[in-house]
Amino acid sequence: MVKTTLLGSSKHSFLAAVLCCGLAPAQSSLSVNSKIVASANGFLSSLDEGQRSKVLFDFNDSEQRTKWSNLPTTMVPRAGLKMGDLSEPQRKAAMGLLAATLSKRGYEKVLAIVEGDEALRVASGARGSSMFGRDLFYISILGKPSVKDPWMLQFGGHHLALNITMVGLDGILTPSLTAAQPAKYTVDGKTVRPLGAENDKAFALINALDEGERRQAILNYKVADLVLGPGQDGKMIQPEGIKCSAMNASQRAMLLDLVGEWAGIIHEQAAVARMAEIKANLSETWFAWSGPTTNGMPAYYRIQGPTLVIEYAPQPLGGDPTMHIHTIYRDPTNDYGKKLVGH
Repeated sequence: MVKTTLLGSSKHSFLAAVLCCGLAPAQSSLSVNSKIVASANGFLSSLDEGQRSKVLFDFNDSEQRTKWSNLPTTMVPRAGLKMGDLSEPQRKAAMGLLAATLSKRGYEKVLAIVEGDEALRVASGARGSSMFGRDLFYISILGKPSVKDPWMLQFGGHHLALNITMVGLDGILTPSLTAAQPAKYTVDGKTVRPLGAENDKAFALINALDEGERRQAILNYKVADLVLGPGQDGKMIQPEGIKCSAMNASQRAMLLDLVGEWAGIIHEQAAVARMAEIKANLSETWFAWSGPTTNGMPAYYRIQGPTLVIEYAPQPLGGDPTMHIHTIYRDPTNDYGKKLVGH
């Protein structure tokens, strides 16, 4: 667990945030939904009129909905409220909303990504002060928080873009981008790897395939970055690699476990439904690989099915690619909840 937080620099403030934000699973889907809406309204009530005018957008504001990126906010400006402009109680309320909307491990993963950006700010010195850090993440709400009508929560900045569409009891996390730079850092003497499981589980899977299966999975060309990253909404690519129907039961279970690192970011009730949908389409899901198969080396992979695209891409520009990771999580049939809201 990361021991620093958006709410302050001490580990005690992080623990307080975890305790106050109610990360334990709720008793029912209805209570989860009601809790998220209550957290959203609590956050909004902590703001003054000017702040509310900045954080609230029309649900059908397509420009705001799709304006997300992996780049620093100096390169791609974000709308909404900047965390650095919030008071401590307002930050606490914002993070309470995020914690209610995500699972416990999803919330911790997000904190680890944000704190990694803070580590990057410190390492970059004066040059990084305006580009990186925990203060440069933005929150916005599209529509009116409701247990019935559709609305959306966005949270992101450099190397993070969460687009969470709520429609009744459904929580749709796609498209969302999780990334990390540095992909490994130290806090209080402990190593933090925000996307460590995404790396290690994938290498375990590629090495669980036999020689013939690996030949199917490994692409005959190099992939160096996300194919369906920011700005690629609505686009499709041809599935490649090895089809899960050619895998044995153990290998398929490993792949599902890997997928859960993205699908499990959303709160538990929505994650269970999402994983059931992915499992139902598993025989039509593909696993593709580009790069070495030895853990510790930079390698790209893609998981693609009828309702799923996941990409994991170490960045080759400058330095160690394994220390700078981009990932994307999409559902080509339901990005931004389009199956439920009609657009």
